[in-house]
Amino acid sequence: MSRELISAIEQISREKGIDQGKIVAAVETAIETAARKRYPNDGNIQATLDTRSGEVEIVSFKAVVEEDDMEDPTTEISLERALEADPDAEIGDEVGFLLEMAGFGRIAAQAAKQVIFQQVREAEWEAIYGEYTGREGQLVTGMILGQERRNYIVELGRTEALLPASEQIPREVYRRGDRIRALLLEVRETPRGPQLILSRNSPLFVQKLFEMEVPEIAEGIVTIQAIARDAGDRTKMAVWSRERGVDPVGACVGMKGSRVQAVVRELHGEKIDIISWTDDPQRFIAEALSPAEIDRVGITEDEHSAIVIVRDDQLSLAIGKKGQNVRLASRLTGWNLDILSESEYREDAFEGKDEELEAALLDHARAKAQGLTDAEALFSNFPDAPAEGAAEEAARKAKADSAPEAAEAGASAPGNAAKQPADDEPKRASE
Repeated sequence: MSRELISAIEQISREKGIDQGKIVAAVETAIETAARKRYPNDGNIQATLDTRSGEVEIVSFKAVVEEDDMEDPTTEISLERALEADPDAEIGDEVGFLLEMAGFGRIAAQAAKQVIFQQVREAEWEAIYGEYTGREGQLVTGMILGQERRNYIVELGRTEALLPASEQIPREVYRRGDRIRALLLEVRETPRGPQLILSRNSPLFVQKLFEMEVPEIAEGIVTIQAIARDAGDRTKMAVWSRERGVDPVGACVGMKGSRVQAVVRELHGEKIDIISWTDDPQRFIAEALSPAEIDRVGITEDEHSAIVIVRDDQLSLAIGKKGQNVRLASRLTGWNLDILSESEYREDAFEGKDEELEAALLDHARAKAQGLTDAEALFSNFPDAPAEGAAEEAARKAKADSAPEAAEAGASAPGNAAKQPADDEPKRASE
């Protein structure tokens, strides 16, 4: 052994990102394994590597016992023989004997080599697991190495990750060498080392993309309250602002749609609907069903369900292709939604609606007809009070606009409630 061994250890430490002390311990363990094969009559063998000179010292330790009490000659030595090596030896002491490294042989050397490889590999696995286990839920960037059973193998620098078919965006195809961005979904411990699982179809992937593109989200000014996604087709996202002067939807859309378009490009054209979040379930449900225009929403708290009434020409838009729009809206809001057209509701096609639901529909119609006569409704999404004078002026305008509709709604049945004023239209962005 010489300085070349230390140089090799330092190189492995740099390339693999492993602590040098762990590699030294692995080498010592390997030498001990080889020494036990070379010296089968010496049980307690310890090897020490001098990290400055590269020299290795192999010592066999044996316990000093009376000759009549000696049971295991591989780990025990009589007092008489111990005194030959150490004149100060006493019963119960441990005496060390220096062993020669020469003549280890090919088998012993091969065993040492295998132990070193195994120890270094385990140390490397431990380092990778420690690095990535704290990054679960974050975005990572890598390069496609190939495909195996529809699963992509992605190189992440020091290690490889797996993008399973179940976590891919439908219809996306990659080639070897393509760069890819994905969500680090999970880090699993396996007998063959840590396995990193990536995802591109998780709703959290879209959320992390917006956190990267929108400074207001990264700073916590705008928060993503809920998100629902059909990967590859459409995403609905509800956002809310902690500051009255910041428009959450506008912040996510960006100047001329630059921010949302950056996310859409990463998702290869997936449509994204961004709406304002509110704690009013009726208004939230109406906004979640955008781009359809909603007339009335009635909710049943006990069943956590809602009946949505729309104009006949808005029914297909509210339901969406293959029910996608209403399905995403239901997942976004957490309410079970049932959509009826105006004509279906008038013909009483929805039999068995209870008094609570009927009252909710009527209350929603009246609230829409009254519009923004209550100045506080203008700023229901913001915790701070409106600027002085702004609320009063907006309330007077809303009252003047909605007065004819309020009179009509007050005299009509729930099925003939007035259309929602333009000022109360939900904010949304659809790309």
